[in-house]
Amino acid sequence: MTDSIAHQQQLYVADGLSDEEIAQQADLYGPLTDSVRELIEIALLTEVDDPEVRAAMEHIESAKQLLRKQMIPGPYGVRWGASGQKRAWGNAAAGLRNAIAPPLVIDCDPDGRASTDFHLGSAYEGPAGLTHGGVSALVLDQVLGAAAEAGGAPGMTGTLTLRYRRPTPLGALHAEARIDRLEGVKTIVVGHLAGPDGVCVEAEGVFILPRWVRDRNSATVSDPV
Repeated sequence: MTDSIAHQQQLYVADGLSDEEIAQQADLYGPLTDSVRELIEIALLTEVDDPEVRAAMEHIESAKQLLRKQMIPGPYGVRWGASGQKRAWGNAAAGLRNAIAPPLVIDCDPDGRASTDFHLGSAYEGPAGLTHGGVSALVLDQVLGAAAEAGGAPGMTGTLTLRYRRPTPLGALHAEARIDRLEGVKTIVVGHLAGPDGVCVEAEGVFILPRWVRDRNSATVSDPV
């Protein structure tokens, strides 16, 4: 096993937290993330003068000093509690603790479907008044991957093919995806991102179960009972 694969595995952690402890963490850190997300938008759009900017920076520096007193030494990773509840709170598209995430709240069905209604503000602008094409790709990658996982055929993105049919506005948007077919360790998922005037971006993703997961699963199956 290579060092990079071993490091990757270490970021998948069963920490044994109870559902109550996880809820307490969500109640504590979720509003902090929301506040930072709002701050990003305000910092982008503010037009206050020099004294207000300098005063705000002093407050932000004080907050940074408070928060960095105790930190996770690296990426958040993916964690599971005692009941199996999954937490990908560092995820750039859907992480509860990631202020750059919109965030996406994705509804999933076990038949391999996923959908989300969400809002993109000014921080996600590309062309004037429109969503950045890379942000559209981020959203669709996440939703397509969620559909694959919901259908019991998860994997990491091998390819993501996009067709931009019309400009994607900022504001209220909808994305959905479904498993199209399975090809061995590959799951092919299709979906789209839509705005008020219809579909803006169509997508097809190929999700591949990582080799280290396949090797682990194979070893587990072959273990004597």
